[in-house]
Amino acid sequence: MQTATTQQGEASKTSRIGKRPVDVPKGVTVSVQGRKVEIKGTKGQLARELPSTVDVKVEGAKLHVTSTAPGRDGSRLQGLVRALLAGMVKGAADGYERVLELKGTGYRVDLKGTTLTFALGYSHPVVFNVPKGLTATIPADSKGTVLVLTGADKELIGQTAATIRGFRPPEPYGGKGVRYRGERVREKAGKAGGKGGKK
Repeated sequence: MQTATTQQGEASKTSRIGKRPVDVPKGVTVSVQGRKVEIKGTKGQLARELPSTVDVKVEGAKLHVTSTAPGRDGSRLQGLVRALLAGMVKGAADGYERVLELKGTGYRVDLKGTTLTFALGYSHPVVFNVPKGLTATIPADSKGTVLVLTGADKELIGQTAATIRGFRPPEPYGGKGVRYRGERVREKAGKAGGKGGKK
């Protein structure tokens, strides 16, 4: 890990990952105005405010991140901002996708406009409005048991998917509920499932 000197004369460490430039693909534009970075691409437009001790420079098709924060804070902030910018570039260029699956008898989701209506075994439906910047689709062959979220903002799509999963998290007995595609749910055998139980 390299070190640099801040204006106060304190050593500022640089992150091995943070000092790597972020490649900007064709079709993506980056502009830095003061402390604000804006990234535009075919999948969307994203913006972020930079910490006061972090600077971003655009050189050709690369982004360079530096930090003047003293000590370990310098490397931490440099690495964090570099990772966030790399995620924004990927989101603007290619977008992100999160797939949710509904498991359970009668469990399904319907989409009208930007409003999702879930039937999750409750006495009432669960209504959720898709946030601006995200697109929700329900594959026709899934019969309402699969929900696909797409968008450029990795944080927003992750938080939205977590919120929807929280409506009915997978239960350990039978696995009913909303789960991420590929998620492994640890299921319990139940009281009558094991040997040696009371008769």
